[in-house]
Amino acid sequence: MKQFLGKLAAKWQFVILPAMLKLGFWGAAAAALLDSSSIPIPMDILIAGWVWNDKGHFWLYCLMGGVGSAIGGLVPYGIGRAGGELFLLKRVNRARYDRLRDRFERQEFLAVMIPSMLPPPTPWKMFVFAAGVFEMRVLPFMLAVCAGRIVRWMALSLLVLKLGPGAVGLVQHHALTALLVVGGLAVIGFGWWWIRKRRSGEAMG
Repeated sequence: MKQFLGKLAAKWQFVILPAMLKLGFWGAAAAALLDSSSIPIPMDILIAGWVWNDKGHFWLYCLMGGVGSAIGGLVPYGIGRAGGELFLLKRVNRARYDRLRDRFERQEFLAVMIPSMLPPPTPWKMFVFAAGVFEMRVLPFMLAVCAGRIVRWMALSLLVLKLGPGAVGLVQHHALTALLVVGGLAVIGFGWWWIRKRRSGEAMG
């Protein structure tokens, strides 16, 4: 088993990773799709490398990564939707299940977007499974994942552009702070939009 894992790691490092880096923003979409659907990939490191090597198009790597992640997320989402309540209860206890259900009932978009913004070890797939279990519609689900990932990688990209490649080791630490700030602003903005929408609807009614 150790030998197999060693060969797999070597193949990833010397074959798959260089190939993805050469694909540019299409590689960002492919890597994010794999990471969200099945194979864990160090996306933050890849995004940092792409952005530093092609600074002028940093936004495109974030966008394509977000799209790829949203598409890949349909796999665990679909598993959750097919498995239903029993599927999720095998992975979390009843108290946590009830908290997840309440969170999705209050605001399902943010329940997916916020975990999508946060770096590991956030249990992202648990929220994606939950989105399927609680039957969140596909389009809002994909938009929430895409928006969250774009915010995450835009914050990361700005740090890389400012700190340079020699500071990549510090990015995870600083990215969390930046994501909390940017995420807070995003939540406030979304909340403001939602309140205005509800008030407008009440006024028309």
